[in-house]
Amino acid sequence: MATGRTHRPATRSRGIPEATVARLPLYLRALTALSERSVPTVSSEELAAAAGVNSAKLRKDFSYLGSYGTRGVGYDVEYLVYQISRELGLTQDWPVVIVGIGNLGAALANYGGFASRGFRVAALIDADPGMAGKPVAGIPVQHTDELESIIRDNGVSIGVIATPAGAAQQVCDRLVAAGVTSILNFAPTVLSVPDGVDVRKVDLSIELQILAFHEQRKAGEEATTGVAAETAVPAAGREESGTDQGPDGDVPAVMPA
Repeated sequence: MATGRTHRPATRSRGIPEATVARLPLYLRALTALSERSVPTVSSEELAAAAGVNSAKLRKDFSYLGSYGTRGVGYDVEYLVYQISRELGLTQDWPVVIVGIGNLGAALANYGGFASRGFRVAALIDADPGMAGKPVAGIPVQHTDELESIIRDNGVSIGVIATPAGAAQQVCDRLVAAGVTSILNFAPTVLSVPDGVDVRKVDLSIELQILAFHEQRKAGEEATTGVAAETAVPAAGREESGTDQGPDGDVPAVMPA
């Protein structure tokens, strides 16, 4: 089985835009659900709706993969699952280390979706000596003193940081120095990395703040709509009574013929 240290996804070399790459997992998730229901083909409109994008964007994204579907038939679900999985590098084994086995790190270790998507949790690492040897999701936790040897021995190129913010940069530096070239960061801080190292940040608090903004805006729009409706009642009453008035307020604006 090939490992992540010797194989890299081909998306950049083939000139696929980053925005398209970011949408490929959405398509794959929707296609996998269709495959599990034994659906043989899917139209661009149906797949776009399932993935939450518009169909024109989907067709453009798939054109980068060289997949155009068949008019009147749509896309072959199983072939697209294979094609996107291959493009994302999910047809090979990607060993991953998770650093920071607190509540979040433990939850990530117990997530069953890694293995089915081509990722193998090779090691769990924590700075607390009291955690060493304790099994989490069936994997014994190892101390951070062993980080470099773990990465070397397992051919790890992807690291997950789930430490407190204050420790994240130091962990990141050690991961990079040991040969890790892709990092998924759950720590609430911005990491500094050299060229050639990719970082994806997942900040749940920021996502919640964005949702709070939208909730506040919706509440403001509802309040504005309510005020507009209340102020519109007197005007409606005047129109129904036929007493529209002119600019001086005492002469009808339109005189009867």
